[in-house]
Amino acid sequence: MRSLLKALWTSVLLVGITIGQMGGSQGWIVNKADAAQPVSDYAGHPAKEAIVFGLQKGYIWKYPDGKFYPDQSIVQAQFVASLVAIRGVKEKDPVTELPAGHWAKETYERAQKAGILADVKIDPNKQLTKEEAALLVFNAWKPLRGGKNPNLTNTGALITWGWMKPAPSGQPKFREDLPMLRGDAANILRFLWQDKWQLELGAKYADEFHKSLKVVNGKIVGKVPKGDGNFMIRAMFVTKQSGREGFLNNQSFNILLNNVSSLAFTVINNNDSTDAGIYMYTKLPDLERSFNPQRFHIPRGAK
Repeated sequence: MRSLLKALWTSVLLVGITIGQMGGSQGWIVNKADAAQPVSDYAGHPAKEAIVFGLQKGYIWKYPDGKFYPDQSIVQAQFVASLVAIRGVKEKDPVTELPAGHWAKETYERAQKAGILADVKIDPNKQLTKEEAALLVFNAWKPLRGGKNPNLTNTGALITWGWMKPAPSGQPKFREDLPMLRGDAANILRFLWQDKWQLELGAKYADEFHKSLKVVNGKIVGKVPKGDGNFMIRAMFVTKQSGREGFLNNQSFNILLNNVSSLAFTVINNNDSTDAGIYMYTKLPDLERSFNPQRFHIPRGAK
């Protein structure tokens, strides 16, 4: 079975690489029709929703026989290809460990450019442990969320963040040596896709807010974007008396500058309290801003 899965995956990955060259994460979709076909071997699986989601978005794939094999271990090339697809990496850096013409070279060169392969021994057919998969996740997401808690292993940090399931009951919670199954990987990858989506949307709202800001007659005026029901968008002014004055979705404001010391603009996911962007204005009346996203070392959902 193991050799069959490797052969089948090689075929799938080659198709994904070819289509991926068309550009962007959407280009990695092998066949959108596959996602609409019967769910076959994952119909009753706990990861069904994450698998369907990933197939629809085009960052995971079935094997040519139409099955997903959710309870099989994921191999390094599969997971790397999914991370590259979600990040939407187009540029490449050389990967000398793989010879010219190697079936996975294109994917690994894109992963190298994105920093996904830092401290990773390149072995496309290696079946990943949870620790090895978690390292790839943190490498891929470091530009977006920063580094992990240095006091935890990659597995422990990802479990603490809420993107990886702990070990089964009766075992150490942070067991790093357990295999990373394809169904569990689908759950993690959905978190990654959704987080990238919300960060991109947060950046859009932040730009809309920033363009609305003006300094007029000693006052700072602007409007908080309306957004939608998924996010609480807030502009919070800190007064020189250490007070707070906040404005939420779709509210306008008109604040005396001589009474405020800083401004924070935040976009918070209403579903899990994670942020889609935190922007600080600390040099008022200068409207220069800095981006300060929630970091990985803060447990997911923490205030």
